[in-house]
Amino acid sequence: MANIITRRALMAGAGTGAGLLLSGCDKLIQNQSFRSLIYKEDEAHYQLQRGLSSHATLAPEYRRDQMSPVFRANGSINPGTPEYNGWVADKFESFRLKIYGLVNKPLNLSMAQIKSMPARTQITKHDCVEGWTAVGEWHGPTVGSLLKLADVQSKAKYIVFHCADHYHGAALPYYESIDMFDAFHPQTILAWAMNGSPVTVPHGAPLRLRAERHLGYKQAKYVIGMEAVESFAGIQGGHGGYWEDNVDYDWFAGI
Repeated sequence: MANIITRRALMAGAGTGAGLLLSGCDKLIQNQSFRSLIYKEDEAHYQLQRGLSSHATLAPEYRRDQMSPVFRANGSINPGTPEYNGWVADKFESFRLKIYGLVNKPLNLSMAQIKSMPARTQITKHDCVEGWTAVGEWHGPTVGSLLKLADVQSKAKYIVFHCADHYHGAALPYYESIDMFDAFHPQTILAWAMNGSPVTVPHGAPLRLRAERHLGYKQAKYVIGMEAVESFAGIQGGHGGYWEDNVDYDWFAGI
């Protein structure tokens, strides 16, 4: 257990590590030693958390007076594609969330339908791998309730979140994934509101994943599709996410 390095410990580090963290993701990913330090032991960390946690294990939640005055908009801040611009122009009335893959009832849900569903409100802390944190309020239906509505099949092992943005002009769109355990965790939601108002474009409108026991890069913005799969084979680079495919970030990213 001693060789398992927690992400929070690393983000709270000093000296050279802190200097690297403050320099931002683009510089961090160029430093091979730092990448190796953070992203080793992912499988051990994953198995340890699964062995010690349950759906009753929640990320800390905060009071409204503890919310951050500014919640940084990080990564992509506007997909800017013709399709996305059209959704923004009509206030997302033409937007549809697709739920497909290993489900018995594929769905195409409008924002009106999504907003009419029972929802969860949670005030939680966002931990970015760059070293900054922010506390914000999120509101939306649980991912588990959406999967139940679609009648997800028992052979599905992961949920892949497909997004509208292309990070820094990448050829393929951003995506992320979680396993079924986290998909049905009560704090895993598709948020359509942030701090009491609809999620803004810089923060991932109209829908942003909040999986509160994971680092920030797992919190996919601009979610347009949820795909239930048995494996990541054939999905972009096959590692379960944009950063995992391109710069060796770990898949689990638990905190």
